[in-house]
Amino acid sequence: MLRIQLNYTFSQATARHLGNPLFDLLAAIRDSGSIRQAAARLQLSYRHVWGELKRWEGLLGHPLIIWEKGRHARLTPFGDKLLWAEERARARIRPQIENLAAELESAFAVVFDDSAHVLTLAASHDLLLPRLKDLLATQGTILDLRNHGSLDALRELAAGRALLAGFHVSDEHPPGSLTARTFKRLLTPGKHKLIDFARRRQGLMVARGNPQGIATLADLTKSGVTFVNRQPGSGTRIEFDQLLATTGIAPKSIHGYAVEETTHLAVAAAVSAGAASAGFGIEAAAIEYGLDFVPVSQEHYFLVCLKETLDHPAVQRLIATLQGSQWRGLAQSLPGYSAAEPGKIVSLTRALPWYHYRKPKAKSAGASPRLKALPAR
Repeated sequence: MLRIQLNYTFSQATARHLGNPLFDLLAAIRDSGSIRQAAARLQLSYRHVWGELKRWEGLLGHPLIIWEKGRHARLTPFGDKLLWAEERARARIRPQIENLAAELESAFAVVFDDSAHVLTLAASHDLLLPRLKDLLATQGTILDLRNHGSLDALRELAAGRALLAGFHVSDEHPPGSLTARTFKRLLTPGKHKLIDFARRRQGLMVARGNPQGIATLADLTKSGVTFVNRQPGSGTRIEFDQLLATTGIAPKSIHGYAVEETTHLAVAAAVSAGAASAGFGIEAAAIEYGLDFVPVSQEHYFLVCLKETLDHPAVQRLIATLQGSQWRGLAQSLPGYSAAEPGKIVSLTRALPWYHYRKPKAKSAGASPRLKALPAR
């Protein structure tokens, strides 16, 4: 059995990924249809690429390339499956890799730069947060980004293991809804403050061309349609379950409702690979994997902290960055995102309706209505 060994290196680059020369090579050949062009793209010699292919074929015990003179090079069925498995695994564990890299960066930042600020953020998976991390890094602030579901992120904040938490809620969350019941017990007016981060679109990710004609949530119950879900505790799962409850769709009527992935990218990767007909997630993830997207809802992504934490130097720098024009441009360049008032401090009672609704006090039996006294003439 082949074993996997992970290593890390120091680099000036901000992008992080699981690097393996074999998969870079296979992807380049698949995309270019030529060993020579793949070698040029990777800045390697043709001889080196050919030698590596033969070495890997010997190690794996399967041919990787079908190559016939005068025709395009292409991957064998084994090579296709190998690359598919790696891409899917990479999409699933990317948040964990970012968490690990963030922990290492935080530790070394303290060692090498006494003036660096370290800001710990436990947050629901989002494609915009790594951009914020990169921008803050240019300003001397290390964003220690730890990916959690929305509920776990708020619990990390409550336990004191993070300075801020990131969570998202849809625009449709009436009092008494699943969303309201779930989040209300974790947030307290006067104790917590929200920082406006972004708005984003959620919806159905489907294959290019939408061959099964999936246009509504009800279409997920059609024969032959399969679904891939998010894990319980994630904000997206809460939103999806709320939408099902609102539309009266039983979860058991959706084939694949119990099949779960932990990130938007992993859901998109599953749909892209044909493992599911549709998934629910953000538009940017669908676009990244070349999928079509059916908008379903709008939601607000907030960062939340304790009221007294707003005066922390690192939080002050974060707020200033969010309010800058550079950040607004970065945020709005990602498909499905908008940033109306990023960095604005918002109270819970203004942002969420759950704290406004109060049941009227019952009138005692036989009590007559109190009349307002008329002014004396």
